[in-house]
Amino acid sequence: MAEVPVSRGFKSKRQTSEQGRLPPGQYRTTDFPILSAGPTPDIRVADWKLALQLGGSLVRAWTWDEFEALPQTTLNTDIHCVTKWTKLDTTWQGVSFDDLLKSAGLEKPPQAFVMAHCDGGYTTNVPVEDLIAGKAMAATRFGGMPLAPAHGGPARLLVPHLYFWKSAKWLRRIRFMPEDEPGFWEARGYHIYGDPWREQRYDGD
Repeated sequence: MAEVPVSRGFKSKRQTSEQGRLPPGQYRTTDFPILSAGPTPDIRVADWKLALQLGGSLVRAWTWDEFEALPQTTLNTDIHCVTKWTKLDTTWQGVSFDDLLKSAGLEKPPQAFVMAHCDGGYTTNVPVEDLIAGKAMAATRFGGMPLAPAHGGPARLLVPHLYFWKSAKWLRRIRFMPEDEPGFWEARGYHIYGDPWREQRYDGD
């Protein structure tokens, strides 16, 4: 029986394209594993607020309705967990960090780093350069549906180009800092930055 004709290079190009999206040491999964530092909190959107803080001062806070009224951004992206799974082509919706700054009346970030504070006491540090210019958002929807509590709903930080522990679940407060400080996992031996392409999983990587 004659072989079914296949365009030259089709298979290899597809494999190369997918493999080129997997950082070193990662494997692809079609699942969305649930990993958390503690129990999933029960958060009602009526009680939810997001605050932007500079030092000890409140810059701006948004209720859920105010946050939902901000410009919404949709992002299709790959995500990479430090436990070595990668999920390709995930779709998120929320408010970009750039639009949060605009809503707070800030023309530019006032300091070079932030600490994300979450329900349950979780924190993680991120350089501001990794949040601006469309790189990050406060995400409220995944795959067109409201973000499930187990995945960080009602809102989580999304910084998809860093390991996923930086995309902090149950986001409540973003605090600007003049210098970098370790958050929850960073203080327990995880890398201070967390670049998947450089395999920055743990301190010293």
